[in-house]
Amino acid sequence: MSTPTDFERLLRRSALRVTGPRVAVLAAVHDNPHADTETIIGAVRARLGAVSHQAVYDVLKALTGAGLLRRIQPRGSVARYETRVGDNHHHVVCRACGAIADVDCAVGHAPCLAASDNGGFTIDEAEVVYWGLCSECSSEGVS
Repeated sequence: MSTPTDFERLLRRSALRVTGPRVAVLAAVHDNPHADTETIIGAVRARLGAVSHQAVYDVLKALTGAGLLRRIQPRGSVARYETRVGDNHHHVVCRACGAIADVDCAVGHAPCLAASDNGGFTIDEAEVVYWGLCSECSSEGVS
């Protein structure tokens, strides 16, 4: 999915009105996986011109609520967004530079981890964040 028409279809299938800011936010997140809000705002403004911070925040909330975006927030990081939704994947985060990458679920179907005690909940998702150093930071000897 990479054209405005694809994003428009996605919005319609989710019963959301197609607007310029919604299409621009979807495109920005698609083109910048794990982007923070400031990066998304910059990409949306580059595409549309003047758009308020609040408008972008409102669109992010609507798209996340509709299940079109996933919001993640690794410890010590600002919220980030991605278009890869519904597959229970995880993330690896570099302790030095903050780079984030997707990691497919290692074992079984969603949820890929079995809780020792579900506390009466019906569990449908597990979230795992792996921490370490990315290849660039490792090769530079960053710790």
